[in-house]
Amino acid sequence: MADIDILLIEDNDGDVRLIERAFETRELPGTVHVVQTGDTALDWLYQRGEYAEQPLPDLVLLDLNLPATSGQDILAERRSDSRLRQIPVIVLTSSQSDSDFVEAYKNCANACLRKPVDPEEFADLIQTATEFWVSTAVLPPAVTDTSE
Repeated sequence: MADIDILLIEDNDGDVRLIERAFETRELPGTVHVVQTGDTALDWLYQRGEYAEQPLPDLVLLDLNLPATSGQDILAERRSDSRLRQIPVIVLTSSQSDSDFVEAYKNCANACLRKPVDPEEFADLIQTATEFWVSTAVLPPAVTDTSE
């Protein structure tokens, strides 16, 4: 499996720890970079300010319920930018609302997954999703073109 850069956009410290632990204990490929707000995520994706030298992610794991700029806002912003649109986004949410999933798919999420409550099931979900995107799916080449 190829090693990739993963941007985890998650404001819940417990979920961040569970995801990071899944990568460590299950030896999943990838470097996980964590941001906890939608505004910070957009700074990372647009490589602004302190994130100017950070790599564009190969894959984004996105929580929908973020402070200020929501996960839905990030999806809508990504949809409107041809450079960011190439980056696959997996929505991870505890939402039980079908309308959240409908909206996420309208905003071009590549997958929407409900976060299991059980930590082991959560780790299984992260492993399955990561292995699919790293081993099975063909990811686009590194995003470099900034033209629309």
